[in-house]
Amino acid sequence: MIITRTPFRMSFFGGGTDYPDWYREHGGAVVAATIDKYCYITCRYLPPFFNYKSRILYSKIELVENNSKIEHPAVRAVLSELGIDSGLEIHHDGDLPARTGLGSSSAFLVGLLHAISALKNRMSTKMELAKTAIHVEQTVLKENVGCQDQVITAFGGLQRIDFQKRGDIHINPIVISEERLKFLESSVLLYFTGFSRIASEIVKEQLQNIPQKAHELLRIREMVDESIEILSGNGDLNEFGKLLDESWELKRRLSSKVSSPAIDEIYKAAKSAGALGGKIMGAGGGGFMMLFAPPEAHPRIHEKLKHLLRIPFHFENEGSHIIYYHPNGGR
Repeated sequence: MIITRTPFRMSFFGGGTDYPDWYREHGGAVVAATIDKYCYITCRYLPPFFNYKSRILYSKIELVENNSKIEHPAVRAVLSELGIDSGLEIHHDGDLPARTGLGSSSAFLVGLLHAISALKNRMSTKMELAKTAIHVEQTVLKENVGCQDQVITAFGGLQRIDFQKRGDIHINPIVISEERLKFLESSVLLYFTGFSRIASEIVKEQLQNIPQKAHELLRIREMVDESIEILSGNGDLNEFGKLLDESWELKRRLSSKVSSPAIDEIYKAAKSAGALGGKIMGAGGGGFMMLFAPPEAHPRIHEKLKHLLRIPFHFENEGSHIIYYHPNGGR
């Protein structure tokens, strides 16, 4: 039996420049971090004593006689991609709901790839996990997704990720003092808006708009460098929040589906209570809203947004990680 733990992510700057349609012509970069909310995948070979071959447990339970009959598209794609025809039991648990903008689908995919590779007695590198997950999502499943989620959930930490025109991916940890990292963590708030969305549908319009949104995307890319200068320097870290505010205004222009009147009202209320900036996580349209505010403003923001569920969190550094390894169990 193998159990993997893969973190969800929080994207700060550069989102939108990690799509191949953009970075293969212009290059792209993002600043993102992982948090201590996780996707857990338990995987083992299923003993041959049942009237089905494989058992897949997530929001539903699948009992199948052939792995090609699995309904869950990501599970079916991974087993096919890795050439798995043995009977398996795969169990998914998550700390947060899916389709809420924290990279849950990529965390699931990276964790599943990690677990099945380990079950085959092979320890994949973090870059192998990320690139295979990108291949499965973009090429096999043909999802409208970028490349940052797979990379950051595999590697973990507070990272700058660069996407080169020729397709190379470079990971660079952001150097920041422990004191400034703690201040950043204590300044960021995470709220659940109460509704989920399908990111691929939102991104489809965004990708169609790329030729008309070059100005916005180039500015979004510039903010990656500016945000790292703020984090790594000695100046006022509140400038990070103000930069987020500018980034959110640009992100809203990328697609009509990024925001909504309800989301705009939440953001307006938070700013009136002292938030300096923020954004809807992921593609937009719903899910989690991240806000940056000085700690002294938090009580006012909590009062304004008391109808929303706040999620406390801490940053984490491990990325996708095997927490239990017994590869021959069940065989």
